[in-house]
Amino acid sequence: MSSPPSHVRSGLTAEQGGPDGPEGAPEGAETVSASPAYAGPPLVVAVTGAASGVGERLAVRLAASPGVRRVLAIDERRGAVTGVQWRVLDVRDPAVAERLAGVDVVVHLALDLGMSTDPKARSAFNVRGTQTVLTAAAAAGVHRVVLCTSAMVYGALADNDVPLAEDAPLRATEEATLVGDLLEIERLAQRAPNAHPGLSVTVLRPAVVVGPGVDTVLTRHFEAPRLLVVAGSRPCWQFCHVDDLAAALEYAALGLVEGEVTVGCDGWLEQEEVEEITGIRRMELPATLALGTAARLHRLGLTPAPAGDLAYTMYPWVVSGSRLHEAGWRPLHTNEEALGELLEQVSGNHAVAGRRLGGKDAATTLGAAGATVALVGTAALVRRARKRRRM
Repeated sequence: MSSPPSHVRSGLTAEQGGPDGPEGAPEGAETVSASPAYAGPPLVVAVTGAASGVGERLAVRLAASPGVRRVLAIDERRGAVTGVQWRVLDVRDPAVAERLAGVDVVVHLALDLGMSTDPKARSAFNVRGTQTVLTAAAAAGVHRVVLCTSAMVYGALADNDVPLAEDAPLRATEEATLVGDLLEIERLAQRAPNAHPGLSVTVLRPAVVVGPGVDTVLTRHFEAPRLLVVAGSRPCWQFCHVDDLAAALEYAALGLVEGEVTVGCDGWLEQEEVEEITGIRRMELPATLALGTAARLHRLGLTPAPAGDLAYTMYPWVVSGSRLHEAGWRPLHTNEEALGELLEQVSGNHAVAGRRLGGKDAATTLGAAGATVALVGTAALVRRARKRRRM
């Protein structure tokens, strides 16, 4: 299936706000979609991870939302958002239950998605933090918890429907990667209502998230000298701007969407469209070479992502966002706009297989224009460095 026409891909947009975001908005949040129609009683909402990223953007939205009476912002440091009550603590601390007294809804966004963190430490933080928040919320009488994982949990497979429905099976593979953390969080979300009667859990699964401060192996894909394409694959690219994700999280916090909810720009981009927009040419490699080299680099500790993550640049994992659309949510950004913003943000960076290069690495590895040379050259550079150290 080819990408739908541009008027279909990007025509379903909400009315934009003014040129300036609300007071206390993070830098770069220039347009804010209107608050959703909500007729229930004003809620007290707690947001973990509120000092930065999408948590910061959500805290700003909720502080201005007519459906929210009070916002409790929780993080390991005090952030810059005004009009909220700050609680500085680690979400793994059981004392978080005391801080949630009187809270109606918790939106848990305190996740470590960094590529430089030790995988074991990252998993311990993400999984234990989610467990603690769910248990603390139930103990405090919170009636709804909102979690955010990724559409990556569906897996990227050649036979995926385009787009995927919310209730499609989760077929991602579990490797020593961030996707493993997200799948475990999904399992915690599924078990929580049975373990804690009266607690409902909503999970948002965004497409490739882009926006200020977002740095993932998928955004680094566009820092390469060539766009790596595996022969015989069918890439379909769908993005989700952080501001649209924050708006979707507001819908979930207010209970306007429930269960498993996907979020992203309308439609998707075929590989040819991506190349036309970016101006970056492709380098097509046989699957055995691309996957084998990626696996070797990861085993050597040279790249942050395992070879299995390459599938997300090979096969489609586009989502429909149907539940959000039925609730009235619309993205403010198109895939084209989100990709254009991503290109501006990564300008000047150089990465291969998720490993960002600098100095001699960039000059040597990227001096050759091919992704093949870049992939293999990265390993060669490090091997030579190791030999010199042993001499």
